[in-house]
Amino acid sequence: MILGVNQLLKLVKEKKLVENLSERELKNPEGAGFDIRIGELYEVEGKGFLGVEERETPKIKLIAKVDELRSSSPTERAKASEGGKENEVFFDFADARVVNKKKTKKVWLEPKTYYMMKTIEKLNLPENLLAFFTPRSTLFRSGVYIFGGQTAPGYKGGLTTGIYNFRDEKFGLEMGSRVMHIMFFEVKGKSNLYRGQWQGGRVTTKKKEKQV
Repeated sequence: MILGVNQLLKLVKEKKLVENLSERELKNPEGAGFDIRIGELYEVEGKGFLGVEERETPKIKLIAKVDELRSSSPTERAKASEGGKENEVFFDFADARVVNKKKTKKVWLEPKTYYMMKTIEKLNLPENLLAFFTPRSTLFRSGVYIFGGQTAPGYKGGLTTGIYNFRDEKFGLEMGSRVMHIMFFEVKGKSNLYRGQWQGGRVTTKKKEKQV
């Protein structure tokens, strides 16, 4: 069974099912889940390896990162909104080391290039819920795909996945934009909680490691 937004919003309030949701999702979500936003974008470099017992993922380089206004009060956040549009985030670009609180920043996804991304939102999944996320249709209408998947009960942290531009043209992507839709399924019967090494939102391995 897929949970409806009334149940989800209750779980967000009482159990912190999803942290850092945008104002839109807290007040008027669409469908039977939440839209979630891109918070970090990485270039992928080098080789990876997946064996029977060991693995090593490629090296990554941070291109852009959304930095929440951590210290601001709700009143200050409200003042930061203009015309009903959110201005809750500013952007810290790794190369320039510049913070811009007034303007959103756009990155360009190069043609036929694979990137890693991580969400602003964080999950706190209980033992009876499994999450499933898919890209927004605007992206695949534009030839860009985010690799969706499932997140197991017991996982806590941001979502990390891949994003690829299939076209021969660059694609402009604004950091902090809504890029995926996440839905939550109820698990009937006993489930084994997530025990993998990506717990907490780690993006890549530091070296070759033994798999759990």
